[in-house]
Amino acid sequence: MSPELSILVICIGVGSIVGLSAGLLGIGGGLIIVPALTYLLSHFLGISPFDAIIIAIATSLSTIILTGFSASAAHYKLGNLDKHVIVFTGLGIAVGASIGGYVASAIPGQYLKATFAVLVMAVAIYMIFGKKSASRFAANRAILSLAGLKTGFISALMGIGGGAILVPVLVFFQVDIRKAIGCAAVSGLIIAIFGTTSFIIAGWNVPDLPAYSFGYVYLPATLGIVLSSVFTAPIGVKLGHSMDTQKLKRIFAVFMVLVSIRMLIGII
Repeated sequence: MSPELSILVICIGVGSIVGLSAGLLGIGGGLIIVPALTYLLSHFLGISPFDAIIIAIATSLSTIILTGFSASAAHYKLGNLDKHVIVFTGLGIAVGASIGGYVASAIPGQYLKATFAVLVMAVAIYMIFGKKSASRFAANRAILSLAGLKTGFISALMGIGGGAILVPVLVFFQVDIRKAIGCAAVSGLIIAIFGTTSFIIAGWNVPDLPAYSFGYVYLPATLGIVLSSVFTAPIGVKLGHSMDTQKLKRIFAVFMVLVSIRMLIGII
């Protein structure tokens, strides 16, 4: 079996896990895809982990386009989309994701890998210890745009949809939780489109990228992940109704802390 086909087949398995975790825990697939794909590119194609991580981040974002569209459509049918929140958050996200993609492509591999590991650890620690609270200030245009800008920038650096960052911020500023989750679904789509576009443009003329790359996006991995994740995500949603997802989120967060520590050890 060729290395490309091996990666595609394994990514089908990765995609099934990504879909389940997204549906069950509401966690963006990038937290799983980026470390897994960094390893696969290094193992099968002999790419340095420091060079593989930017391909992994770009590819992770590309997989969110289809899942983000599907989730956005579902929330639209449920009436969970607030036009005011989406418009002003989306404007900030579009700018932040575009900048984040270009910044990530310009950061040396070892620093990008360290940045990803630290950000993953921060998100995981918040998932474990974060407490729900609310501001006495309601979200206005400036707050929404700034929240979107920061979410888009960080998400493009990490290759994630941004829900783990955006939802707590919106809820803090008195946005209804259902509207916040619906907005995060649309935001994931915006991040994926603008972030992926930035990575494609930034990597268009870069030499020595693996075969079947579209800029920094590695198409066999994108295909494998999307093929399975779109089917397993609904299963995860159904399982979530009968399980203690808060406890599962904390277990997953502890696992991600260990992954980020392992990535940092590999850099030192």
